[in-house]
Amino acid sequence: MQTVLIIDDNPAVGEALSLALSLRDIRPLVALTPEDGLAMLLRERVDVVIQDMNFTADTTSGEEGVALFRAIRARHADLPVILLTAWTHLETAVELVKAGAADYLGKPWDDAKLLATVENLLELSESTREVTRARVERQRRRAALESKYDLDGLVFTSEAMSRTVELAGQVAKADVPVLITGPNGAGKERIASIVHANSSVRRGPFVAVNCGALPGELIEAELFGADAGAYTGANKAREGRFELADGGTLFLDEIGNLPLPGQMKLLRVLETGQFERLGSGRTRSVKVRVVSATNADLKAMIAAGTFREDLYYRLNVIEVNLPPLSERVDDILPLAEFFLDGKARLTEEARDALQAHNWPGNVRELKNAMARAALLAGDGRIEVAHLNLPVAMPAATRNLDEPSRESVEAALASAGGVVSRAASQLGLSRQALYRRMERYGLAV
Repeated sequence: MQTVLIIDDNPAVGEALSLALSLRDIRPLVALTPEDGLAMLLRERVDVVIQDMNFTADTTSGEEGVALFRAIRARHADLPVILLTAWTHLETAVELVKAGAADYLGKPWDDAKLLATVENLLELSESTREVTRARVERQRRRAALESKYDLDGLVFTSEAMSRTVELAGQVAKADVPVLITGPNGAGKERIASIVHANSSVRRGPFVAVNCGALPGELIEAELFGADAGAYTGANKAREGRFELADGGTLFLDEIGNLPLPGQMKLLRVLETGQFERLGSGRTRSVKVRVVSATNADLKAMIAAGTFREDLYYRLNVIEVNLPPLSERVDDILPLAEFFLDGKARLTEEARDALQAHNWPGNVRELKNAMARAALLAGDGRIEVAHLNLPVAMPAATRNLDEPSRESVEAALASAGGVVSRAASQLGLSRQALYRRMERYGLAV
């Protein structure tokens, strides 16, 4: 059963509210002084607080009520607090809502309005608790992964990324080729480095080559090396990536771009560990762990005759799929903070915008966006405008950025006077609605 703590020096108020809450199957607790209320918060699990604003003979200052609210906020930052008072200084209400109060109701209160507010907050409190539980579970799982594997400094908190990293750590122990699939910019090389860091060859070199960044005629020389005179401009012998990676891991990114002749040579190395440099008849042997990656549909390429089926099955002994950033939203803010490295901070609106964007360029796009925003934010405070992202706003906000007095009054009436509900109808935050109510001279 969810619990509401009532802090009011009038016993009759505590009794009346307790009865109303009990009829809704909500457990009431009553404290007659701010000190007793704060002590009760330390002993009991409380979901919502209803607190009076006046605890002295001076019924207009509200100083003790303000002090009580600030003490609750300092010790229980996420606990919803409803302010209850016989006087209505809207300016004070707005200031306390800005400071985190959930709502503001006058005495005598309307039971239906107050109970609707409480039930909304209890529902929100449970949702918040679920989010917190999920966050704690993600942190626990990451800690468990860190105790088992070298995560190579990878930043993530999402469940999807945890599964990917765990699989990468598991397959690292087996001395077999691994194929990493996923979209461009998602961080496939970071997963390859985790495979290397947890493998039997982790003390050997980790050599990466992007097969899509080299002209077709140079890929073979890049991978297998070349003797002097093997091609125009080859003035001296050079080692290929396989030789450089001997005793370690070779990461072949964009493997789908490897031309067919190179595919045939790669297949031979995977089968025998042997190859020849371009222009050389000497066979060389290496022991290399091959990890490859692609964003292409290799099966479709096999059907089109542009990728060897036998090579595909050699490379894809174990497949690790890396989801796009849009499918691991929980990673967006940790990555953004990591890229900023303390050079700037994100406003709440900017944080919301980052999470609303679908990131077609994935982690690479996010990294570039943070670098650009940090440069544009001269005072170190990153606003939405600095991100230059096309954020889709809720439909309710598109034509109601500045609702009229009539719209505000209608929303408040429709919501039974519950400010949080009215704000939701108007597509505004509670703070924004309070500002408009103050502008229009509307009482709470």
